[in-house]
Amino acid sequence: MNRQIKYICLGIICMPSLFTACKTPSIVEKTANTEVPESFGSSQDTVNSATINWADYFSDPYMIALIDTALQNNQELNITLQEIQISQNEISARKGEYLPFVGIRGGLGVEKTARYTPLGANEATTDIEPGREMPDPVPDFMLGAFANWEVDIWHKLRNAKKSAVMRYLASVEGKNFMQTNIVAEIASSYYELLALDNELEIVKRNIEIQSNAFEIVKQQKQAARVTELAVRRFEAQVLKTKGLQYSIQQEITETENRINYLLGRYPQPIKRSSESFVDFKPDSSFAGIPSQLLQNRPDIRQAELELSAAKLDVKVAKARFYPSLDISAGVGLQAFNPAFFLKPESLLYSVAGDLAAPLINRNAIKAAYKSANAQQIQAVYKYEQTILNAYIEVANQLAMISNMNKSYELKQQEVQALVRSTDISNDLFSSARADYMEVLLTQREALESKFELVETKMKQLQAKVGIYRSLGGGWQ
Repeated sequence: MNRQIKYICLGIICMPSLFTACKTPSIVEKTANTEVPESFGSSQDTVNSATINWADYFSDPYMIALIDTALQNNQELNITLQEIQISQNEISARKGEYLPFVGIRGGLGVEKTARYTPLGANEATTDIEPGREMPDPVPDFMLGAFANWEVDIWHKLRNAKKSAVMRYLASVEGKNFMQTNIVAEIASSYYELLALDNELEIVKRNIEIQSNAFEIVKQQKQAARVTELAVRRFEAQVLKTKGLQYSIQQEITETENRINYLLGRYPQPIKRSSESFVDFKPDSSFAGIPSQLLQNRPDIRQAELELSAAKLDVKVAKARFYPSLDISAGVGLQAFNPAFFLKPESLLYSVAGDLAAPLINRNAIKAAYKSANAQQIQAVYKYEQTILNAYIEVANQLAMISNMNKSYELKQQEVQALVRSTDISNDLFSSARADYMEVLLTQREALESKFELVETKMKQLQAKVGIYRSLGGGWQ
């Protein structure tokens, strides 16, 4: 009775301490601001190109085949798939923490007690059976089951499991965002490759034109109509243009290998069709409304899920200030002879409960709680930053589409004018009514304008890719 009173008094004394231990330090909470402008401009149309499957958005069959291969073989994407598997395994591990742990235990041992000790003397006089003493040394055989369970009173373990679920879903969105980027990078590199092919073809045609002009100048030199200076200037122009084609061929090789790397394969030629590149007119893209970015962009959804996980981590850290209840139990058989396992006297069992709470020196728990809250605030800022970045990317790509369309129309007119000027300058030079420098300058300007026209077309098509990626397309 006195011992029971002692335990009750001790519990009464400890209760205020437990309540004191439950107090948590104050923290500053922050809520994410998810407000976005109502539109990207004057349009309120909700039609969104991001909902189109990438295989339908891009019409080039060679590009579609490249993207399909990359989505199967890209090493970075496959690495991310394994990270998803790791996150999924973490859910199972967290789930197991709040369920009872049951195990089986068996043991075998032997003990020799000194005879001239209280325990040894007692064993020496103990009869197991009439006329038979305790065996010496004493074997020990044990077989039983045991269980441990932390009762999740404050949902600490359940919240940890929910946090693992949020991070698993975030890893899936991370994979989707990577797929979006892979689709966009291959499409953009493919258009760059087509542009380089067209530039190389332009250079080859100009080499032919300049070579013909060079032959004419040499004939005029023999007829004493021009000087040696004109011949050498035309020759230098031809050599410069011939050297340019090797620089372009190097860019073609590097671009092909960049695509091969994304496809997870060693260098090999990239199948493509470059003939109608300059005349290709991209279909219209529809941006929808900004609020759709929250559903379509995988990186925004990833940031949102990571924020949810960070909030749950704060709850887990807070629950560590509260008392935890552990229950353990065991049942089994123990004897110095396995033959006695069939006797009721060999049965043993135990049940125990343990209630504990941090009382003194809680600095580590406080630090973990404050760190979890700081990480949650970090996640809020990252979420807001991701939304802002997505909106700006879409706005930039919409401006790019508009400006490149206008620029391409003007470049076409410029090329036509300079091509006509080249023909006129050649005719005038042949009739000795134009200086050779005018011919060279006109040819150089015509070549540069053709390059600029091809580059403008490439940027126009890459803007089509960019708006698709910025809107969150490519992972469906």
